[in-house]
Amino acid sequence: MKKIKIILAFIGLIVISGCETVVDIDLNTMEPKLVIDAAIKWQKGTLGNVQTIKLSTTSSYYDTQIPAVSGATIFITDASNNVFNFVESNIAGSYVCSNFTPVLNRNYTLTVNSNGTTYTATETLKPVPQIDRIEQNNNTGFSGDATEIKTFYTDNGTTQDFYLFKFKPSYTIIPIYFAQEDISFQGNQILGLYRSNKLEPGQNFEITLSGISRQYYNYMRILISIAGNNSGGSPFQSPSATVRGNIINTNNEANYPLGYFSLSEQDYRNYIVN
Repeated sequence: MKKIKIILAFIGLIVISGCETVVDIDLNTMEPKLVIDAAIKWQKGTLGNVQTIKLSTTSSYYDTQIPAVSGATIFITDASNNVFNFVESNIAGSYVCSNFTPVLNRNYTLTVNSNGTTYTATETLKPVPQIDRIEQNNNTGFSGDATEIKTFYTDNGTTQDFYLFKFKPSYTIIPIYFAQEDISFQGNQILGLYRSNKLEPGQNFEITLSGISRQYYNYMRILISIAGNNSGGSPFQSPSATVRGNIINTNNEANYPLGYFSLSEQDYRNYIVN
């Protein structure tokens, strides 16, 4: 039970008076859920050997800190039975592997043992095309005061592919996500579009393009829809308790964790707005 004080102040021409009312609000509480942040990202041109997985739990509405989960055992096994161990760093809940070996289109299985419960998930490391070019157009939009950034890449045309854009302008700490599929663009050039009236010359505009699986594409589409991404939100701002990822609780499947185990090759650009 929480008590929230609502102060109602009434100001008159002659006297100033105030009243204070205590309102009791029943807040339903739930058992904390484990949150597994297991996104393996391989930036083009790098070894991809250093990877991090983070464990935390959900918390109450009024908590200001995210509870970290320590003491877990985490490893990833690839299709060739190579095992990559993730060891907790000096940051609680952050587990690091320094010898991970990424291989495109290879299957990987995640295993997390935490507080007597085992969680597993299997995914494929998906490739991504390189970003071909970036174009900027000024004075666009309905009111003519917006700037748009177009990012072009070319689909390989031989497989059905799914992609995730992450746009991060320097004027906000919250990135924008946009998921795409190549169903209508097989072998052709595809673009990702970002438009805003807050973009100004000299600002950094970070662009990350990732190759993702069909399952992760469907998952992100739901999160983006919940967050109202078109209005400038982020899928990770909204509670995702109703969005089930691919990680399974092997002890009790109904008590699934939050989060998703994904593996993506990425291409990154830091564009300067002009």
